[in-house]
Amino acid sequence: MDVYKSYCLKELLENNTYPGRGIVIGKTPDGKKAVTAYFIMGRSDNSRNRVFVEQGEELRTEPFDASKVEDPSLIIYAPIRVFENNLIVTNGDQTDTIYDGLKAGISFEEALTQREFEPDPPNFTPRISGMITFDEGDFSYRMSILKSADAEGTACNRFSYSYKSLAGVGHFIHTYVCDGNPIPTFQGEPERVGIIDDIDEFTQGIWNSLNEQNKISLYVRFVDLETGEAENRLINKNV
Repeated sequence: MDVYKSYCLKELLENNTYPGRGIVIGKTPDGKKAVTAYFIMGRSDNSRNRVFVEQGEELRTEPFDASKVEDPSLIIYAPIRVFENNLIVTNGDQTDTIYDGLKAGISFEEALTQREFEPDPPNFTPRISGMITFDEGDFSYRMSILKSADAEGTACNRFSYSYKSLAGVGHFIHTYVCDGNPIPTFQGEPERVGIIDDIDEFTQGIWNSLNEQNKISLYVRFVDLETGEAENRLINKNV
């Protein structure tokens, strides 16, 4: 068994009708760029009624049709925020929790002790988070998942992972193992996946591999490690 194998991200997505929301962080094979991607999927009309909107260097979800919003509490948030040399990406409003924690001088992991999985029984959707920390032409990154300890949602288990960036390597964490009722929570460590140099090929590879019925939006950012310049791609199914 090759424990250092990098799986094909497109194949992981093509073979899964409902990974839910997903975060990818890694480095391009040429070693020149930091990569992050975030996508959302949905099964209900309320979940599908969303678009990504850029606000400067940050990203927000907004209703596609405001008149059809049923419950905004778990679907409207800022998936991406930036604090100093840190790029934060999450699947919920814990983005703000991490941002406020960094501002107060506490760590990514410590900030997340204030949060737990989403209050949406019977799924108890996990909160997944990532953060890139840039430092002198390179970066490291962290990932976290907060998930229910049991089927009743009586306690929260917290898992954190810390990575040194490696050329051509990334990690992929998503909310669900697959579709189901209730939907089974992601298990194990973030999946080691291959990253490619071309942002358009990378973006289209993810988007075209997501289940057509359930996919909603995708955002990809490549950051040049020498100049700090960011290149972004945004795709919304609702246009």
